[in-house]
Amino acid sequence: MITVDVPLGPRGYQVLVGYGARSRLGSMLPAGTRRAAVVTQEAIPLGVDPGVEHRTFVIGDGEAHKRMSTVEELCRGFAAWGLTRGDCVVGLGGGMVTDVAGFAASVYHRGTPVVHVPTTLLGMVDAAIGGKTGVNLAEGKNLVGSFWQPAGVVCDLDALATLPERELACGRGEMAKYHFLTGDDLLAMDLPERVAHCVAIKAEVVAGDERESLVPVPGHRSRAILNYGHTLAHALETAGHHDLRHGEAVAVGLIYAAHLARLLDRIDDARVGEHYDVLKAYDLDGRLPAGSDPEALIELFGRDKKSVDGITFVLDGPVGVELVAGIDRPLLLAAFEPMMRGDGA
Repeated sequence: MITVDVPLGPRGYQVLVGYGARSRLGSMLPAGTRRAAVVTQEAIPLGVDPGVEHRTFVIGDGEAHKRMSTVEELCRGFAAWGLTRGDCVVGLGGGMVTDVAGFAASVYHRGTPVVHVPTTLLGMVDAAIGGKTGVNLAEGKNLVGSFWQPAGVVCDLDALATLPERELACGRGEMAKYHFLTGDDLLAMDLPERVAHCVAIKAEVVAGDERESLVPVPGHRSRAILNYGHTLAHALETAGHHDLRHGEAVAVGLIYAAHLARLLDRIDDARVGEHYDVLKAYDLDGRLPAGSDPEALIELFGRDKKSVDGITFVLDGPVGVELVAGIDRPLLLAAFEPMMRGDGA
């Protein structure tokens, strides 16, 4: 079992990574917990025993259920059962479940502890770590949410054995992102070490910028760099007519960000090629989906939560990945051109 610390002072916690890790769930609950509300979905094959009285609350599958009405239904269910602030919520499932369960916990009684048990690779390396919670609006993804750090996270790698290939690809999309944040060769590691390494990278960034400051924290990397590849990804997901999972959309977003950085002379052609090479090594397809409308996607860029001083992207560059604000529309359009032609695919 590998233990990774998320060093946030009094809000710090541990992430357990390993096969059979869910057997340790009870030890992750806050002291004095009497009951646990387990939020999950029908499709989740993994069961958990938190070691205290518990009740299961099932939410719907898919992004259509990642909405305010689902949070209301959960909170009403918690209240009807009599859940208190001294109890705990357990988010058991993929990133959608941990996002919704975490948000519901953050607003129920103005803050109830939550422990996450992610069951997807994407959830283990990204969504369940760092305290970001939220739901979607019709106008965009994750526009309503909160920062609510979990009391602990349990990454049981046994859950990955039943995942479909496309769900595994989602996680690899986020892993590819971490490659560009550090340059580390995650593919040279075995699975437990690889997952733990991604968690450690995110923990380090979150510890330096817990709430994604708009002004960089001196001596620390902005938490916004964790959104590398995500601006186009979120636009594709919001557009709604592309059959893309989140990690697959991130892979497309990484390629777009590379072309945009090249147009800004932040990186050279060889570095753009490295983006394509890494995605191929992760068995990911970074091609722009057929029928994509660049003009419509650019309109959606403006709704991204990073876009405070004009359209803002996380881009690679000579000092690494960082926030770049106020990018002109002609450059945004031009970055789509090699992708529309299928260059490098």
